[in-house]
Amino acid sequence: MGRQTDVPRELTHRSFTLAEARWAGVSRRQLQGDAYRRVTTGVYRAASLPEAPEMILWALQRSLPPSAAFSGATAGWLLGLDQVPCDPAEVTVPEAYWLRPRARLSVVRTELCGREIVIRRGLPATSPLRTLTDLGRRAPLVDAVVALDEALHLRLVEREELHRFADAHEGGKGISRLRSALQLVEPATESPMETRLRLALVMAGLPTPAAQLPVYHQGRFIARPDLLYSAHRLALEYDGSTHRDSLAEDNRRQNLLVSAGYRVLRFTASDVMRHPDAVVAQVRVELMR
Repeated sequence: MGRQTDVPRELTHRSFTLAEARWAGVSRRQLQGDAYRRVTTGVYRAASLPEAPEMILWALQRSLPPSAAFSGATAGWLLGLDQVPCDPAEVTVPEAYWLRPRARLSVVRTELCGREIVIRRGLPATSPLRTLTDLGRRAPLVDAVVALDEALHLRLVEREELHRFADAHEGGKGISRLRSALQLVEPATESPMETRLRLALVMAGLPTPAAQLPVYHQGRFIARPDLLYSAHRLALEYDGSTHRDSLAEDNRRQNLLVSAGYRVLRFTASDVMRHPDAVVAQVRVELMR
């Protein structure tokens, strides 16, 4: 078997095809050794090269036709959204082009016009409007709202654009799902988990809390809770991965809210994803007090 030190220098910084490996003096048998890893059909990388999403997408892109573009969650990730890009990667190709699905690649066959393709991170992706309407029509409702909330917050698309698309494609596949998602969006939301927390409450029949609404006490700004039931003086906070770093500031804000007569509930990703019923029950009790 080959060793990692045997990898030709020109093959150590990017993925490469079998033909490129042979050109560099590496045989198919050597590619089966410890020094190399198969990325997808006919594409390899040096084992020392980290398998980052960009590397996988670059490898997949080498076998795509010029008119193809990454789409769905893959395009969402390329556009900067919190999406999983390679599980598997999704690509849209013209209907007339036959591209067989392969390892790590899901294929959608439909026509894309020129304005529906953009270049992001050096790779072709469906435009923000096309990406978000695709996700809104095809993703599960909660996942669709998560993507739409983030895109609207980042101003990748405007809400009016999405509604115009739905109106122009009335009766089309997935349009009713897109409309349902649009009824639940909240562009003020600042993270996907905040969206999931809000939807857990709303879809359980609780009132819709305000997102990122400033709270003032005696004319002075004191906090902007993630979610707020103003009439009930109940604030909800999502503690994400940065909570430990911002613990002092979070505690200061909570103390100010409590001093102003607000109650505060804090939730984590585990609460929202694994125990949503318990979250809903806690909030319901507080709203009834």
